[in-house]
Amino acid sequence: MAKAAAKAAKAPKAARRKAKAADPDAPASPPHSLTWLQGLLCGALVAMAPALAVLLVVLLAPSLLALALERTSGRPVLRSVALCNASGCVAPVRALWAAGHGLAAATALLGDPRLLASAWAAGAAGWLLAELFPFGLRLVLDAAAAAQAARLRARRARLTAEWSLEPPGGGRPG
Repeated sequence: MAKAAAKAAKAPKAARRKAKAADPDAPASPPHSLTWLQGLLCGALVAMAPALAVLLVVLLAPSLLALALERTSGRPVLRSVALCNASGCVAPVRALWAAGHGLAAATALLGDPRLLASAWAAGAAGWLLAELFPFGLRLVLDAAAAAQAARLRARRARLTAEWSLEPPGGGRPG
């Protein structure tokens, strides 16, 4: 009897699955979150290499701030800030490894204001890049479109004169 009840309970699920597969316009199921895996990896890093974890948390503060504040789809600012910020962390991490990979070495590295400034400035450069790149790209594309329009107007005027046609718009050039 329990088998029959379980089979009856599974039947609606199977029917829904078949109906969903048959409807191509049905919304896709949301992607599974990997937050638990990221937390597990961060916990393992803290447990196995606490000096590296301390150094990276402080140096990657701009990226962590962008992670907390950005809510746009695809997180373009976070990607830019994190990539630039990570590039600013390569030399300090190498220095930590060369200094013996201890907490004393990590705190000594964090005591250097130039090191913090360079890593945080790299994150700020990523933010600036993410904010100014769309504006600059728009300016370049607008300039290219205006130049193309000017070339086409000149070509139209040349063809109109060559074929002895009346300019479009009732005789007004333009």
